[in-house]
Amino acid sequence: MNARFLSNTVAALTLVLVSNSWTVAAVWAEAQTLDTARIEQLTGINGKLNDKEGVFKVAVPRSDLKVTVAGVHMTPPMGLTSWAAFTKDGEQALVMGDMVLLEDQVNPVMSVALDQGLEVTALHNHFFWDSPRVMFMHIGGRGNEGTLAAAVGKVFSKINETSEGKTQAPRTELDPAKTSS
Repeated sequence: MNARFLSNTVAALTLVLVSNSWTVAAVWAEAQTLDTARIEQLTGINGKLNDKEGVFKVAVPRSDLKVTVAGVHMTPPMGLTSWAAFTKDGEQALVMGDMVLLEDQVNPVMSVALDQGLEVTALHNHFFWDSPRVMFMHIGGRGNEGTLAAAVGKVFSKINETSEGKTQAPRTELDPAKTSS
């Protein structure tokens, strides 16, 4: 085998390896890219992509709420914004979010989240002495990007549908004098 043939063979193999590496890198990068336009369409909310983190976040300020905490009027930037963040994990997508809810919204919104296959990972308050009472429901999910975005869209729709006291608080008729200890 002569040196020129060997040199040309090594150069050709190097070119094939580099080309295949670029192809693999391009396929991997595409698999890691979120379809942000589709997420916006399915959630009904414009979002913002953080390229560095590979996260696309949709957010809805709860400007419909008139909340005071210890007498201070709260605004959405002070902690009253519902959001969901999407990222890719190989072929699948992940979503996490924090939904801002009034007490009467918890049951209907949680039911929609669970019915859509999302996980409810927490339900808690962030404030003391808030009026009306504000609850925060964390959601999460893993799976098909479109399915997750559609589920989150239904959660946001239910929040909107039940906002401004459109849901009745549960009531029960209980006479303490007629109960046993």
